[in-house]
Amino acid sequence: MGTVRNTKTMRLLRHQRARKKLYGTSVRPRLAVFRSLNHVYAQLISDSTGETLASAGSLDSEIKASKGNLPKIQISAIVGNLIAQRAKSKGINRVVFDTGGYKYHGRIKAFAEAAREAGLEF
Repeated sequence: MGTVRNTKTMRLLRHQRARKKLYGTSVRPRLAVFRSLNHVYAQLISDSTGETLASAGSLDSEIKASKGNLPKIQISAIVGNLIAQRAKSKGINRVVFDTGGYKYHGRIKAFAEAAREAGLEF
């Protein structure tokens, strides 16, 4: 009998494989993204100290009031812009991008491009 290979376990395997190589410091933190069915969340994590430096999500009050009936891709772009602004306010310009095992397309790609346009380098 083999192991169950569904979408969630495959994503977690990809995430573990990527996390072997990705490491965030306080100078260059890890930008981790989580995508659920309806929402997108992001955190700037310093793995050396084990703390979250900044976070943003589609349920933040700044985004929740203005999102209305926007598509999920545009909401992801807004979250990417917001996390970049919060990172810049803390003096962080460069990050290590952690897709969380998700493929780089759709909402993850829109998030990353918006964060890059707002000034983050990765």
